[in-house]
Amino acid sequence: MTKVLLVDDDAALREALTQTLELAGYQVISVGSFIVAKDYISMSFDGVVLSDIRMPGKDGFHLLEYARKQDPDLPVILLTGEGDVPMAVRGMSGGAFGFLEKPCDTETLKATIDRAGRARDMVLENRRMKQQLRQGDAAARMLFGHSDKADALRNKVRIAATAGTEVLVCGETGSGTAKVAEVIHLLARGARAPFEKRAAAGLSRETIRTAFTAAEGGTLFLDEIAGLSPDLQLWLLDHLEQDRTTCLIAGTYQDLSALVAEGRFHPDLVLRLDLMRVRIPSLKERPDDIPVLFRHYVAQAAEQANLSEPEITSEMTSRLMAQDWPGNARALMNEAMRFVMGVAENSPSADEGLNEQLARVEAALLREALQRHNGHASEAAKALKLPRKTFYDRLSRYDIRAEDYRRIESS
Repeated sequence: MTKVLLVDDDAALREALTQTLELAGYQVISVGSFIVAKDYISMSFDGVVLSDIRMPGKDGFHLLEYARKQDPDLPVILLTGEGDVPMAVRGMSGGAFGFLEKPCDTETLKATIDRAGRARDMVLENRRMKQQLRQGDAAARMLFGHSDKADALRNKVRIAATAGTEVLVCGETGSGTAKVAEVIHLLARGARAPFEKRAAAGLSRETIRTAFTAAEGGTLFLDEIAGLSPDLQLWLLDHLEQDRTTCLIAGTYQDLSALVAEGRFHPDLVLRLDLMRVRIPSLKERPDDIPVLFRHYVAQAAEQANLSEPEITSEMTSRLMAQDWPGNARALMNEAMRFVMGVAENSPSADEGLNEQLARVEAALLREALQRHNGHASEAAKALKLPRKTFYDRLSRYDIRAEDYRRIESS
């Protein structure tokens, strides 16, 4: 529900407009002067300002100037009954979000307030994210979401980091086991030591020994532990009895108990790894976190692509929240990238020709491949079935740098 600070010295008109706005579903704070209104205007005000221009004493222009000093990003919509074009120009040049003539058409008024409200929500959300980056621990900075399940995940990660035991990170496909493992490492006592990631499938005794050596004193994350061969499962059991210097975190998208029942995974290794379990809730379980994550991914994608952030409408947010997202955070990240590049749904501009649209699609596919393969250009080229030289030529064409994607993981 968008909050509206309504400022108008005419009590009758103010009451009528308040009623109209409340019936439309807005939360209205109704005041009759700048003196009262200024007490509500601050960096933390989570709404928009709708003010008459002509008021005795300090008018709407003075209010606009005051609001801009308190918070340049606070949307102020100005109202006038004069139909005065120079007045409108003065208001817009002074930083007003909008300028409407009284009496306002209700639909036009609602549309303007809704746009202002979305802009305000995005500003405040970006500020919250930046505050998390400046303050708090790695769990607060890197694991986004406002839901109870997100809070519970951060708390469990903090506990796992201090436990000093092996950790099993579970979650559905695309939920971000590697990201959670990295956060656990950053919160642990060995945070300054190496954090090494390896895919369990395909490891040999030599390569797993090398991985433990590289992670000595820090953390080794084995992605999809279910892919570990039977002989290495036994080797790992023995090694964990001897190695007290390296923390092992195992990730899996599978049910290890079911694999044990099928004879495909060693039961003693499950018991050893499952001393501390961290389960990542799926997006389907926490739809309220989807807008937060999507805005974060959009900001991240826009920065990487050197593009401005497109507006995220309430209709789009509702559509995103209504989906199940079987690919979880990784699928949402890919959707954000497509959205920024203008290739999500029917988003290409009608002014673009076929070549421009195909270029957008090609660039988006290159970026998605780099995301999936953690910035490893050779693997991304192989996934797209492109010769390495062709792949690098196309990266150069769109000014895409593979190294920019080497630390992108699902959150």
